[in-house]
Amino acid sequence: MHHEKQVAARERQRILQYLSGAGVVLYHGSASFVDPHTLRVASPSGEQILRAGKILIATGSAPLRPAEFAFEDERLCDSDEILHLRRLPERLVVVGGGVIGSEYACTFAALGVRVHLVDGRDRLLPFLDAEVASTLADSMGKLGIQFHWKERVVACEAPPGGGEVTLGLSSGDSLAADTVLVAAGRVSRTADLNLEAAGVTVGKRGLIPVDGNYRTNVEHIYAAGDVIGFPALAATGMEQARVAMSHAFDLDFKPAISSLLPNGIYTIPEVSMVGETEESAKEKGIACVVGKALYRENARGVIVGDRSGFLKLLFRRDDMRLLGVHAIGEQASELVHVGLVAMLGDARWELFNRICFNYPTLGLLYQRAAYDAALRLGGVPGHESKPYRPPEASGKPPQ
Repeated sequence: MHHEKQVAARERQRILQYLSGAGVVLYHGSASFVDPHTLRVASPSGEQILRAGKILIATGSAPLRPAEFAFEDERLCDSDEILHLRRLPERLVVVGGGVIGSEYACTFAALGVRVHLVDGRDRLLPFLDAEVASTLADSMGKLGIQFHWKERVVACEAPPGGGEVTLGLSSGDSLAADTVLVAAGRVSRTADLNLEAAGVTVGKRGLIPVDGNYRTNVEHIYAAGDVIGFPALAATGMEQARVAMSHAFDLDFKPAISSLLPNGIYTIPEVSMVGETEESAKEKGIACVVGKALYRENARGVIVGDRSGFLKLLFRRDDMRLLGVHAIGEQASELVHVGLVAMLGDARWELFNRICFNYPTLGLLYQRAAYDAALRLGGVPGHESKPYRPPEASGKPPQ
């Protein structure tokens, strides 16, 4: 946590320097609309009124806090508050098996905490490739995480004065822990903006609907980041804001963001993906060929000691164009970018055959996975596949 605070402080300082260098005037306070062009900024030192021809809403999101949990009790935390724990709990219950819940479950389990994860679904992270999700669940089980699928928390008892918190589950079972993390999703920070005064439409969980240029229903007001919903990533939020302001001021540099967005999940092990899964391709009627490469059969994978990681590539059967990349293992969130760039270039399997990767690197997994896909088609696409015959059978020296 000491290191986390240092990294966060340095990032804040770096961004403040960028703002200052660009001539941005920064006001500290809580903003709310007075009318479509006017904002009131309240701070302990008083109020200020700001007027603008263009406005960008980028107020982010906050953890959703279901009413059945008494968050005023320090034993019950949301995903922001968990970062302020002053001691490691002996037993932690994580309510919600989404990305945030899974990441924290892995972190605390790796630190020796007994972790229980409760989720109403029947599998981990359903948007992932099923094989990847299953491998991640197995790895989390080996960390000691106990899963409680198809369960909801229906009661929460936190006796005053300390002691364990008891959670009643929908099945009739109960769980006791000294700390509970409620990872029930997030909600946009729009409640205090007085968007009605600006005429801006608001949807479920405070999300602001926008068009392809991130403009709201009010022509001069834009929104970007978590406040507009999926994918709600830091990387996409920054790019959305760039596109929004390029459009607002009619700048020359305003290419749209690619629809191919990588997803990085910082569990143990890491998971990252971009593009189609086997399941989504099947639903769309796309015939695919799968190629896999295992970390344990890659020199760098052996060096880092990853025995269960793999890279999985999906190619369209008709022309062997890359449609999906799925990685689980050490540095998966870095590894996925090679495939992302290939997909943006509409690449076919042979691209990886032409690339000379450094040795030893995890990048070589792409070459092996591409070959694996070609072999599943009975050989290298576009070339006649000839069976190997040993020299003694042909009477000729080996070629």
